[in-house]
Amino acid sequence: MKLRGIEFGHVLDASGVRNFDGRGWWYHHWLKLFGLNFGGSTFVAKTTTFSPNTGNMPLKQDGMTPQEFFPGCIYIDRRAGVALNAVGLSGPGATFLFAHAGWENQTQPFFLSFMTLPTDLMFGDLMIERPHRQAFGFAHELTHHLPRFRAPIGIQLNVSCPNVGAMPMAPDEAIVHAHGQIDALARVDVPIMLKVSVTTPVATALRMAERTGCDAICVSNTVPFGALPDKIDWIKLFGTADKAQSPLAKFGGGGLSGAPLLPLVEAWVREARAAGFKKPINAGGGILCPADADRLIDAGADSVFLGSIAFLRPTHVARTIAHVNRRLGRR
Repeated sequence: MKLRGIEFGHVLDASGVRNFDGRGWWYHHWLKLFGLNFGGSTFVAKTTTFSPNTGNMPLKQDGMTPQEFFPGCIYIDRRAGVALNAVGLSGPGATFLFAHAGWENQTQPFFLSFMTLPTDLMFGDLMIERPHRQAFGFAHELTHHLPRFRAPIGIQLNVSCPNVGAMPMAPDEAIVHAHGQIDALARVDVPIMLKVSVTTPVATALRMAERTGCDAICVSNTVPFGALPDKIDWIKLFGTADKAQSPLAKFGGGGLSGAPLLPLVEAWVREARAAGFKKPINAGGGILCPADADRLIDAGADSVFLGSIAFLRPTHVARTIAHVNRRLGRR
């Protein structure tokens, strides 16, 4: 997938699958003994906010390591091939990460992932009241640090995390919200990829992505617990009797990843292409083996991303990456 002349490859990480710094999580050390290998994929950093954000996953002083070995805001059912997370964008903020995440030392093209928060923040002496001003602050920081970077980068603009307490928006409001952030980030001359959810109507997402400065779409983020009940059998996955109960209810329910997302993402990509969308699409959600990746490529995706496969089916990661690279041609 080439954006503005930069080759980002055919397989990307889901944002955060290798943490903020690309070094991964503590359990990756052990999973590597069983074949976990991200070689051949493109690093996408965990989504950061402009200012520090507590979220639901306590972090150590390094700002990147969870305090808990098994964070209580994450639930995994490997047998069913599903996971829920309610991390809520826990992180130390962009200023800290530009100083400590080592992004300037990356040698291959990669993506920084960014999302605004639905709260007022301070940027110096300026009260940031609107999300696009948070994006302006991030762009300002990036502009300052970018000359030190060894590798080209892109920005993945996340407008769809379900775990930050944002109120649902009407389509026109969501479009204005996205356009304001794209315009703010576009002052940095790097590719911008808009990350949406399958819960985002295709027509709305395409209007967001039509904005000058937006180069591609990434779909899908996790699906909020209980959403799309006509397409996701929540009772079968998490129910007792006739009611579904989230294991992460105390965190608001969390967002679903894993196998149930695959047919939804496949249908979303097909609909976007049928509607005439021409920009590149990076698609993921529910890819647990090479054949799953084929479904999204056949639907019209230019590249795929891998996320929950890393802990649901870690032995399948390397061969899925290799399969997609063989099919689409090595970068």
